[in-house]
Amino acid sequence: MTTSALGRQLARADRRRKLRAFSLTLPLLAFLLLTFLVPIAALLKRAVENPEVATALPRTVAALGGWDRQGVPAPEAFAALLADLGSLPDSADAGAVARRLNTDAPGARSLLMGTYRALPLDGATDAAAARARLLALDERWAEPRYWQAIAKNGSRWTPDYLLAAVDLRRDAAGQVERMPEDQRAFARILGRTFAISAVVTLCCLLLGYPLAWWLSTLPARRANVLMILVLVPFWTSILVRVAAWIVLLQSQGLVNRSLMGLGLVDEPLPLLFNRLGVVIAMTHILLPFMILPLYSVMKSVPATYVRAAVSLGSPPLAAFFRVYVPQTFPGVGAGALLVFILSIGYYVTPALLGGADDQMLSYYIAQYTNVNINWGMACGLGALLLSATLVLYAVYRRIVKSELSLG
Repeated sequence: MTTSALGRQLARADRRRKLRAFSLTLPLLAFLLLTFLVPIAALLKRAVENPEVATALPRTVAALGGWDRQGVPAPEAFAALLADLGSLPDSADAGAVARRLNTDAPGARSLLMGTYRALPLDGATDAAAARARLLALDERWAEPRYWQAIAKNGSRWTPDYLLAAVDLRRDAAGQVERMPEDQRAFARILGRTFAISAVVTLCCLLLGYPLAWWLSTLPARRANVLMILVLVPFWTSILVRVAAWIVLLQSQGLVNRSLMGLGLVDEPLPLLFNRLGVVIAMTHILLPFMILPLYSVMKSVPATYVRAAVSLGSPPLAAFFRVYVPQTFPGVGAGALLVFILSIGYYVTPALLGGADDQMLSYYIAQYTNVNINWGMACGLGALLLSATLVLYAVYRRIVKSELSLG
């Protein structure tokens, strides 16, 4: 057999091996695509999608195309609006348009639904007559802000939801501007979300680091038994754990009664429905996510390094912080990133244990989804949360790369 024939056979064998390996990972890739990437793509698409007005009022949008958005539009816009409303299949379609316009022009819902229910309007034979009949039906049609709302939402794609998520908006002319002071809420909510997540991450690090170090110094059998206790929260529902903390932290709960019994306090402490209760419960729930990365890194750090530093004259505490701790920074970074990212998406714990000023961004995503039925705004806030997560991960990767290059 020649060398070239042997090379071809080896190449074919290598291709078969790669194809076999790819086929084994294909089910996992398909699962990730269907359950992770496709929902995220749908969320991002819905965050910029604005189909209600463009679908229901196409003639009106076309008639307003050349309008300067100043004063009342031409009579052709009135006739187009009557034609569009008259061609809607049922009141549900009119209701969807009315809700969308009402977010930009309060009062548009009652105006549009009242006009829809009054159709057909007799005598609206031409554009001028249509204008006169609409103004006679409701004089609010002479106010430019309702027509501006229709023109503003005439495009099938809009940045309005994403802008609103960062306290920005488009004015009547389509220019981006900051919201009025009394309407700026989401920047404050995002800051609160980050603040609570940072406090929870710090508490998990302060509690998890010494515990992970202690576990890493134990014999393997004892460490495995104690690690089971660390993993016990994974086997219990979050809702059950939150309910247990409600029982423990209430005014007559075990914590307050113990403190009063020991004479440390004279009256029950406010531990429930405030920021403290949220931090305590979230720290308890997320602590294993800090311990596991720390433990895996600490197990790989040889104990001889610290002993060698001590034998060379370094104090034990200085040797620990100068020799041992820097080698555990990868575990610290991984655990802190994991806990922080999980924290910023928490919903159940702050909703049940926190007060009105302790709700995080995920609470408002659920509010827009289940109560306000504003999927665009919910997806816009979800896109904001996703962007924050990706930025944090990118910063973490950059820091890790810089440390590796320096090392």
